[in-house]
Amino acid sequence: MIAKYMFFGYCAMLVIMSLVAIITYAVDKKKAVKGDMRIKEKTLLFLGVFFGALGSFVGRILAHHKTDKVYFSIVIIFSLLLQALTLGCLAYVAFM
Repeated sequence: MIAKYMFFGYCAMLVIMSLVAIITYAVDKKKAVKGDMRIKEKTLLFLGVFFGALGSFVGRILAHHKTDKVYFSIVIIFSLLLQALTLGCLAYVAFM
């Protein structure tokens, strides 16, 4: 029973942080175009590592932002794989 709560809680965190990441990438892109103060790269990477990898991946594509930075791609893809693996393990434990 607790495993199902953990699974759904993890899913909720992934959705919430992914939405935050998409919005943050879009805001940073707008600031970059305007020449305003930017959001730190550490913050953008933090969002990807802590539950928002899918949102970071999508946000980069939609906003056309930080797509030429190789280390962003490496960190986000590695985080995405790790989060997908964690989700799969939680699903296995919760529903098997």
